Amino acid sequence: MIRRALAAETDTVRDVVCAAYAPYIPRIGKPPGPMLDDYARRIAAGEAWVLDEGGRIVGVLVLEQTADGFLLDNIAVLPDCQGKGFGHELLLFAEAEARRGGFAEVRLYTHALMTENIALYRRIGFVETHNITENGYDRVYMAKRL
Repeated sequence: MIRRALAAETDTVRDVVCAAYAPYIPRIGKPPGPMLDDYARRIAAGEAWVLDEGGRIVGVLVLEQTADGFLLDNIAVLPDCQGKGFGHELLLFAEAEARRGGFAEVRLYTHALMTENIALYRRIGFVETHNITENGYDRVYMAKRL
């Protein structure tokens, strides 16, 4: 079940994100941006969602409606739950939320060194829109028409 995260789950949300992104630290040379996010603020703003599998939070999604469009700001799945379709389920949910909000596309970004993520997003219909250095990270922005 995918549902909005609760304030009491802030630490769990952060833990899921940190576990999912920790393998990238050696490649990037520092913690990826999602590991530094303020999840209490995200939850209070209604932007954080969790994938609850039998009472265990196995995935996290951060969605933002911005002036530029609908942003899938973060998607994270616990390492021991990866490869089981949870990420796909979260992506489909994000697309459905964008449609519900009247958006014609979903935007996201990832670190330029997270090449496997870029390849995955391309396989499911995202196209690269631009690359920038932002907040000290080399980011690849992508979008998918709905």
